[in-house]
Formats: sequence, structure tokens, C-alpha cells
Amino acid sequence: MTTTATRFERLSIQLEAPVAFVTLNNPPLNIIDLVMMEELTSVLNEIESQSSISIIAFHGAGKCFSAGVDVPAHARETVASMLEKFHAVVRALVSTRKVTIAAVEGHCLGGGAELAMVSDFVYTTNGATWGFPEIRLGCFPPVAATALAALIGQKRAADLILSGRSISGSEAACLGLATAAVPDGQLASVVDQCVEGIRQLSPAALRVTKKAMYAWDSMHFDKGLARAQKIYLEELVETADAQEGIRAFLEKRVPNWTGR
Repeated sequence: MTTTATRFERLSIQLEAPVAFVTLNNPPLNIIDLVMMEELTSVLNEIESQSSISIIAFHGAGKCFSAGVDVPAHARETVASMLEKFHAVVRALVSTRKVTIAAVEGHCLGGGAELAMVSDFVYTTNGATWGFPEIRLGCFPPVAATALAALIGQKRAADLILSGRSISGSEAACLGLATAAVPDGQLASVVDQCVEGIRQLSPAALRVTKKAMYAWDSMHFDKGLARAQKIYLEELVETADAQEGIRAFLEKRVPNWTGR
């Protein structure tokens, strides 16, 4: 039976047991704003309680996964709430016993890339654009700062986070950010194949196996993310450069860094 949830502003939800298809729906770039964060946490908590669902597949509406978290939400007066809400989404994804799949095309940047990187399976088009550009705003990505090195190695993580450069989907797969990269037009079929393979397996075995696989990493991740969030709020936000970076972005100008 197929069920479509219509009560969300920023998400499209389709339940086709055992799969929940979750589409980020804030076109054109599927920016993750506070409303989307709250809705993602709500729907993930609901799905967790549904025994008929064992797979969660994430997509972006249109030809974009997500260009990241809403930049105005990084302003000093809202950043604490933003981090709390976004990290609640990430923690729900990290702790879920459902198998998660991210299907990435177009932009997959910042918070969008962080959502994808904590999924179990990640399929990307070769031409997708991945990156963690926060450093160019005078900020840093707490989830990536916490977990990216474990995925792709310290030097590669430092390269992406400290430079803010973008990479293609094919390079993301080579680095280990994605499970595989596929030609444009083949993403849906590859994701369908993955879903079909998982359908054949025991939901109970998958649930317990996920718990065992991530038990060690989850403990370190939770502590690391809390520490990164504390550094962000108590140190980064207090710098003049962080405030300047957000202002410059909103005013569409080059930032004037002072090193303070």
C-alpha cells in the first residue's frame, strides 16, 4: 500500500512499505531552513516507530539534492537554535535502525552534504557538485568537522573543509563520500536496485546489524558533535570574521577579513 503525507511544507513523504521516500522539497536549491529541520526530525521519529518501514530513501526535489543550510539562519541571534535543530536531524539519522539511502544529483553542499554523508548508502551522479563551503563564510561545518575524517581520512577531510572547494560526484565516490557515482539519468534505477536488494533481507537482522556496526562510532560522534557545537557557539560566533562572512554573503560582496 502506498501512502503520501501532505502535511509538510518542506518535505514530500511517500510510504511504500518497507520504504519511506523522503524528498527535500524547498525549490530551487532545497535549502534546509528551520522549518525543514523540524519536519525532518518529526518524520524521522515517526518512521522510527513504524515496524513496517525498514528503509528510508532521501531525494531532492527537481535536479538538486540540497545546497545546504539557510545562510541567514547562521546569524548570531539564530545560530544556536539552528545548530540545535540541524544536529537533532543528524543525530536521528545516525541513531536510526532503518537503512538509509541518499540519492544525490545537482548541488550537495554544506548541510546537504552532511545529511548525505551520514546515510548508509549514497549514490550520486558523476556531475553532482559536492562540497563544504562554510569556511568561505568564516564558519565551519560541525558535522563534517566531527565525522568526515573517519570516512575519507584526515588529509582529505582537511582539504575539503579548510579549502571549501567543490568536487564532482565521481570524485566524491573515489574519496569514499559516496557509495558509487553513476551517469546522469541512471540514478533512479541504481537506487531502485539497491532498495530491491535490501527488500530481500530480514528487517530484524538489518536493524540489529546497524546497531552493532555503528555502536563504537556513535559514541564518539555524539561527543565530538557536542564539542564541535560548543566551539562553534562559544568561539567561532564571537569572532568578527564569522559575523562579517554572513553579512558579506547576504549583501553579495567579498568579505573583508580582519583576523579577529
